[in-house]
Amino acid sequence: MKFDLHTHHERCGHAELGIRAYIDAAVKRGLQVIGISDHSPFFGDEQEQPFPGIAMAKREFSFYVSEVLKLKAEYEGRIEVLLGVESDFFPEHAGLYEMIYAQYPFDYIIGSVHQSGGTSIFNRNRWKDLSDVQKIKQKETYYDLIEQSARSGMFQILGHIDAMKGYYPAFSDIKTKAVEQALRTIGECGVAIEINTSGSTKDCGGWYPSDEMLEMALRYGIAVTFGSDAHKPGRVGDEWELVQRRLREIGYKEWVFFRQKQRVSVPL
Repeated sequence: MKFDLHTHHERCGHAELGIRAYIDAAVKRGLQVIGISDHSPFFGDEQEQPFPGIAMAKREFSFYVSEVLKLKAEYEGRIEVLLGVESDFFPEHAGLYEMIYAQYPFDYIIGSVHQSGGTSIFNRNRWKDLSDVQKIKQKETYYDLIEQSARSGMFQILGHIDAMKGYYPAFSDIKTKAVEQALRTIGECGVAIEINTSGSTKDCGGWYPSDEMLEMALRYGIAVTFGSDAHKPGRVGDEWELVQRRLREIGYKEWVFFRQKQRVSVPL
């Protein structure tokens, strides 16, 4: 069974075309399951849409859910369409986000850390002129947020858990025990992580997370899933077979997707 749980569309302001285009791409590529998981609005901000090029407006959220549910019904029998969302994780606003999500029938919620210390994790400039000690601190702050997101109970999946390397490949070489500690917590909390192939489109040139982290995740019994993080229909299911093969080599026997927040195991 072929699936992809991480896709976006034009509402977020930095993806191409509408939801239907991603579903049609999934059908064309032989997927049996496609998850729609656009960026959640910034619910904790006073403004309606503080960052139009990053996430949808608050007023769009209910329309987003309604559209996915309508398409789920329309495509029944051709492909299973799952309702998801990629949620930013802000500890100070976690209760608000959780209250809003409870109003909708999500199949799964991806928890992703996109900001750490008030700055985008993809901002190359955050690393300029930092000492080795300061770089370690930056990495530890990031993984502390990921650990908190696992403990929150809000998410079925944690998204791109080493995406900070996207535009700073040297991130992977910064040594700290915080990475293993975060993985240990993820395993204890029973949250899945995604293999996200969008990393191959960034400077790091590889998937999120690294093979080293996936090997460690296997030791801690962490379930894995697949997400292309497609922002254009042509990337739906991108490198699915390569990921499948690599997971087998590492030692995984299965991966998972979520339906009505219940884990569905798929043999590798």
